[in-house]
Amino acid sequence: MSWARAVAGPVAVAAAGVLLLSGGSGADPQTPQGLPRMPPPFLGVAVLGEGELTAAVDAYGDVVDLRAPGPAGRALIENPAARQAAGTVAAGTGIQVWVRVGEGSALPMWRADAVRQRYLPETNVLRTVARFGSERVRIEEAIHGDRLAVVADGGDADVQLRVNAAGGAVTRSPGVINEAAASDRRWLRRSRPLGGAAPRWAREMYQRSLLVLHALADRRTGAVAAGARDGWAYVWPRDASAVAMALEAGGHREEARLIVRSLLGLGLEQAARFDGDGSPVSGREAQGDAIGWVAAAAKAAGIVGSARQAAHILAGGQTIPWRDRPDYWEQGPGDYLGNALASASADVSGFSRHIWGVSSDTPRRGGLVREAGDPESGLDSAAAWGVRPFPHPGLYPAIRRTLNELVTAGGRFGITPGEGWDGGEDPWSAPTAWSAWSLAALGERGKALGLLRALRRSATPAGMLPERVDARTGVPCSTTPLAWSHAFAILALRELWP
Repeated sequence: MSWARAVAGPVAVAAAGVLLLSGGSGADPQTPQGLPRMPPPFLGVAVLGEGELTAAVDAYGDVVDLRAPGPAGRALIENPAARQAAGTVAAGTGIQVWVRVGEGSALPMWRADAVRQRYLPETNVLRTVARFGSERVRIEEAIHGDRLAVVADGGDADVQLRVNAAGGAVTRSPGVINEAAASDRRWLRRSRPLGGAAPRWAREMYQRSLLVLHALADRRTGAVAAGARDGWAYVWPRDASAVAMALEAGGHREEARLIVRSLLGLGLEQAARFDGDGSPVSGREAQGDAIGWVAAAAKAAGIVGSARQAAHILAGGQTIPWRDRPDYWEQGPGDYLGNALASASADVSGFSRHIWGVSSDTPRRGGLVREAGDPESGLDSAAAWGVRPFPHPGLYPAIRRTLNELVTAGGRFGITPGEGWDGGEDPWSAPTAWSAWSLAALGERGKALGLLRALRRSATPAGMLPERVDARTGVPCSTTPLAWSHAFAILALRELWP
């Protein structure tokens, strides 16, 4: 790299500290440049925690988001998503480790010659190793309960933490790292393993995904944060419901039931998303699939006998309101396929797109489009929901065709939400994962495995699934990890290796 420099001598490491910056100054700071083919600094790509104090860590070992109480709690480090998207995050954001080599100036980790990042096996303990010339510095970070530990090893390294964040003890004690590792491994041992024929990569993806959900689900209240990031640290009913189903499938029934009970206590008709305390968040209308997803989670967790019964209760004995509502694309209201499937609506004929026979003027059914009555709205990956978790057996042939077409049009990192998607060409991990789940259930094992291979390519070196990645490079360009994506990965893996 053009700015790389040869360095030698003993390493001194110092943390710049937690700087609670709004990022709103008129100076318009510029986000520092990251290493080639790596995400920029201050975009979280890993999560720490076990359902209490929760942190996001970027690709260089900086703690860039810290929340309490719980994953959907108040931000203790200011790092606005809008600033991240605009590339104007102040260089002092978060808890940082800086490295001084010899008599040179101290440098942040994103100025290293190389950085690599992994979790310790079967834990949420994150290890980041940076190389500055011939010198290496290793950082281990973990949260146990409400204590965040940041421990650096650079030979004669001197680590200084300057903490200005409110709440949550920050320590340099290796004991917290050890306690966190032991706690994570105990929790993981209680999980239901994949079937014995599962290959190593599948077991690793499964375990990592379970640990992500362990970090993003509040162990006291059941509130599930979609991601450890400003703008995503809310409870979306559909995301949290999928997490509950995945935890149930993974052998963690009590955690699943806690999540479902928290969802049953929300005013699902008041908003699309909620704070960790259950308060509705303004700005987005209630969406048409929420009741259906919560009902399916209640059924999976054994709280009710059937999803239809739960939906009937949640809808006050009425038909689930799904028409003229926003869907998972979170755009304008309409009559959308995903909402119709989640509502258990039997009338989905308006979503069929017909195709013409090669030698006949008679149309035959093709796939399922996003908007009722509008064939030009494009095939929708939410068709997969009509297999899992809202089975409509009569639709299986159309769903199979829909998913096969979307997979064929996809890239090496997965698929977009649908043909009509106007959010760019970058693939999204949740549609890729839920399509794998349903294709596996349809017996399309090869195609399901192909989508899981795409997920593996889009995952970070530490195994995190970003919301979306750059279509050409696979570098994360949004919230990482996303709870929804890891939940569907678990469900797909269990479908393939029960």
